[in-house]
Amino acid sequence: MAPASQTIRARAPAGVGNIGVGFDLLGHVFEGPGDIAAVRAISEPAVRIEIIAGSAPGAERIPLDPDRNTAGRALAALRRELDLRHGFAVTLEKDIPLGSGMGGSAASCVAALVAANALLDEPLDRHALYPFALEGESVASNSRQGDNVAPMLLGGVVLATATRMIPLAVPDWLYCVVVHPGQVLETRRAREVLVEPYPLQQVTAYGACLAQFVLGLERGDAELIRAGLRDLLVEPRRAPLVPGFDRAKAAALDHGALGSSLSGAGPAVFAWFQSRPAADAGARAMREAFHSAGFPARSWVSPVAAPGARLIESDP
Repeated sequence: MAPASQTIRARAPAGVGNIGVGFDLLGHVFEGPGDIAAVRAISEPAVRIEIIAGSAPGAERIPLDPDRNTAGRALAALRRELDLRHGFAVTLEKDIPLGSGMGGSAASCVAALVAANALLDEPLDRHALYPFALEGESVASNSRQGDNVAPMLLGGVVLATATRMIPLAVPDWLYCVVVHPGQVLETRRAREVLVEPYPLQQVTAYGACLAQFVLGLERGDAELIRAGLRDLLVEPRRAPLVPGFDRAKAAALDHGALGSSLSGAGPAVFAWFQSRPAADAGARAMREAFHSAGFPARSWVSPVAAPGARLIESDP
């Protein structure tokens, strides 16, 4: 165990869950906002969330109760599994907007795990942290899916199953745009619209898109990616929850995007482009589309193969 006075900080970036076609299975991170966790070891065999601060509106509403906090739940699971005698005290700095569809709950969880892991006498590899991240993320969505936490742990595009994180190849010419309008959409509300079953034909078509998309990544084939980057299941039901979505998506496609859809549960919208200049132009058009719908928006442009969570400093 590290000295009780030592604090280690880690930052986890925002992410795009689902990537449209990969509901609860695929995700990637992007260079933009991120959450920071500062963790120190304590002699008490417990997890304490001491402070939640940062620039994200509504951060003060996040529970300090560790069992109702994604970071707290993840670190408690880590303690139990490793049978640690010591505990952790955590401070969170929230930068990712709440209810944005950019993985804020997952980022806090992953940042805390990466920092706490660095305090262990024998730190685990990132793959071994995955089950604890899934446990933490379940606080926010009441389900266990890794499409946000997995890419935050590994970086780039990741296929997240119930038990494994599988990094996928990402061509270096792929860039993403993420646009966040001035809206909030809670994940649980967005999942409620998915309760009704889907017809088999629709599911089969969705599977064909997913297969083409993953194969397109592996081959670096833009046309296969374009053919697959279509959400035939989730987007049609969730789009009405995000005013201006149709305009923003149309703007992206008009500027040559390979595809565009909701980021996670929304309201953020993402699009993939084949170059940085194309992405920059698409970002402007997507912001203007939301503005025309009455919602001023922020945007970020990033390589799709962006890095995952990292340690940012250690204080002796």
